[in-house]
Amino acid sequence: MEMVIEDGHPIPESSPLAKHQSDPEVAGWIWAVVEVDLSKLSGKAKRVNITLPERVLFNIDKAAARLGDSRSGLLAKAALEYVERHPVGP
Repeated sequence: MEMVIEDGHPIPESSPLAKHQSDPEVAGWIWAVVEVDLSKLSGKAKRVNITLPERVLFNIDKAAARLGDSRSGLLAKAALEYVERHPVGP
Protein backbone atom coordinates (compact mmCIF):
# COMPACT_ATOMS: atom_id res chain seq x y z
CA MET A 1 0.00 0.00 0.00
CA GLU A 2 2.88 2.35 0.73
CA MET A 3 4.13 2.07 -2.85
CA VAL A 4 0.63 2.60 -4.23
CA ILE A 5 0.31 5.79 -2.16
CA GLU A 6 3.83 6.99 -3.03
CA ASP A 7 3.15 6.44 -6.74
CA GLY A 8 0.02 8.59 -6.48
CA HIS A 9 -2.38 5.78 -7.33
CA PRO A 10 -5.75 5.41 -5.59
CA ILE A 11 -6.10 2.72 -2.95
CA PRO A 12 -7.93 -0.20 -4.57
CA GLU A 13 -11.35 -1.13 -3.26
CA SER A 14 -11.50 -4.35 -1.29
CA SER A 15 -12.92 -7.39 -3.05
CA PRO A 16 -14.21 -10.73 -1.81
CA LEU A 17 -11.41 -13.24 -1.28
CA ALA A 18 -13.17 -15.72 -3.58
CA LYS A 19 -12.76 -13.29 -6.49
CA HIS A 20 -8.98 -13.31 -6.06
CA GLN A 21 -8.81 -17.05 -5.44
CA SER A 22 -10.61 -17.73 -8.73
CA ASP A 23 -8.07 -15.63 -10.68
CA PRO A 24 -5.93 -18.08 -12.72
CA GLU A 25 -2.89 -15.77 -12.49
CA VAL A 26 -2.66 -16.45 -8.75
CA ALA A 27 -3.94 -20.04 -8.62
CA GLY A 28 -2.39 -22.03 -5.79
CA TRP A 29 -1.13 -19.02 -3.83
CA ILE A 30 -1.41 -18.91 -0.06
CA TRP A 31 -3.91 -16.30 1.16
CA ALA A 32 -4.11 -14.15 4.26
CA VAL A 33 -6.53 -11.39 5.16
CA VAL A 34 -5.07 -8.35 6.89
CA GLU A 35 -6.43 -4.98 7.89
CA VAL A 36 -4.34 -2.02 6.76
CA ASP A 37 -4.57 1.23 8.71
CA LEU A 38 -4.04 3.68 5.85
CA SER A 39 -3.62 6.59 8.25
CA LYS A 40 -0.37 5.00 9.46
CA LEU A 41 1.03 4.87 5.90
CA SER A 42 0.75 8.57 5.28
CA GLY A 43 4.07 9.47 6.89
CA LYS A 44 4.96 11.22 10.12
CA ALA A 45 2.04 12.44 12.20
CA LYS A 46 1.65 16.19 12.62
CA ARG A 47 -0.41 17.81 15.34
CA VAL A 48 -3.17 20.17 14.15
CA ASN A 49 -5.70 22.29 15.97
CA ILE A 50 -9.32 22.16 14.78
CA THR A 51 -12.60 23.39 16.23
CA LEU A 52 -15.68 21.16 16.18
CA PRO A 53 -19.08 21.45 17.80
CA GLU A 54 -19.26 19.39 21.02
CA ARG A 55 -22.04 17.22 19.60
CA VAL A 56 -19.91 16.32 16.56
CA LEU A 57 -16.89 15.55 18.75
CA PHE A 58 -19.05 13.39 21.02
CA ASN A 59 -20.29 11.37 18.02
CA ILE A 60 -16.76 11.02 16.63
CA ASP A 61 -15.46 9.75 19.97
CA LYS A 62 -18.38 7.34 20.34
CA ALA A 63 -17.81 5.92 16.85
CA ALA A 64 -14.05 5.66 17.41
CA ALA A 65 -14.58 3.74 20.65
CA ARG A 66 -17.08 1.40 18.99
CA LEU A 67 -14.58 0.70 16.20
CA GLY A 68 -11.62 0.32 18.56
CA ASP A 69 -9.94 3.36 17.08
CA SER A 70 -8.70 6.70 18.34
CA ARG A 71 -10.28 10.05 17.54
CA SER A 72 -7.28 10.96 15.38
CA GLY A 73 -7.29 7.60 13.61
CA LEU A 74 -10.99 7.82 12.81
CA LEU A 75 -10.70 11.40 11.54
CA ALA A 76 -7.67 10.52 9.40
CA LYS A 77 -9.45 7.53 7.83
CA ALA A 78 -12.60 9.55 7.21
CA ALA A 79 -10.63 12.40 5.63
CA LEU A 80 -8.68 10.03 3.37
CA GLU A 81 -11.88 8.29 2.29
CA TYR A 82 -13.50 11.65 1.53
CA VAL A 83 -10.52 12.89 -0.48
CA GLU A 84 -10.41 9.67 -2.51
CA ARG A 85 -14.12 9.97 -3.33
CA HIS A 86 -13.87 13.69 -4.21
CA PRO A 87 -10.61 14.06 -6.16
CA VAL A 88 -9.24 17.49 -6.88
CA GLY A 89 -8.62 18.31 -10.55
CA PRO A 90 -5.16 18.25 -12.16
